[in-house]
Amino acid sequence: MHFNAVLSAFLSCGLAAAHMQMSWPYPLRSALDPNNHGDKDYSMTSPLLASGSNFPCKGYHQNTPWRATAEYQAGGSYNVTLAGSATHGGGSCQLSLSYDGGQTFKVIKSIVGGCPLQSSYDFQLPGDVANGQALFAWSWFNLIGNREMYMNCADIEISGGSGSQASFESSYPDMFVANVGNGCATGEGKQTVFAHPGNQVSYGAGLDASSPVFPKCS
Repeated sequence: MHFNAVLSAFLSCGLAAAHMQMSWPYPLRSALDPNNHGDKDYSMTSPLLASGSNFPCKGYHQNTPWRATAEYQAGGSYNVTLAGSATHGGGSCQLSLSYDGGQTFKVIKSIVGGCPLQSSYDFQLPGDVANGQALFAWSWFNLIGNREMYMNCADIEISGGSGSQASFESSYPDMFVANVGNGCATGEGKQTVFAHPGNQVSYGAGLDASSPVFPKCS
């Protein structure tokens, strides 16, 4: 009991002083996951390395035993929840799926501006996704502070989809990637507006569908 109390206090303090992290679905190596009995990342809120050496998913998808922490039905409505307090003025986020072990991520929802100023964001899992195992990713580009990319990934299981991996990958845009040594960088105090946000888009911070794309990376 003493150890659990100390651990709980440690996690609470860490979250209070931290950036942000996806708290549901439970990410790979999440200390918040009660069924994670293996390696735990107590710095889950830290951004990806600027060199890009741990992109995507902090590299955890490559060396963590696969275990679904959520099961989704195609066409269903769900939410992603976030924990932490250092929102860095908001920014823009995306929710994406990968069926090829993290080589390709395709966007199913973009939140342009004002993310993650809420603790929860709704999304619909498209009906034309493929069935089976997938990586679910939350990515974030902060408005204020160092130019960084935050990303957490979770193992999920999908059923009821009408598509294939090939059809899904050809129908949905690539996840936006910046600030990880790939030659693309966001701007301090400037809203990230995705060039290809996908079909599900929500806007905040005074932005809308007519807002100019930034940054314009190839």
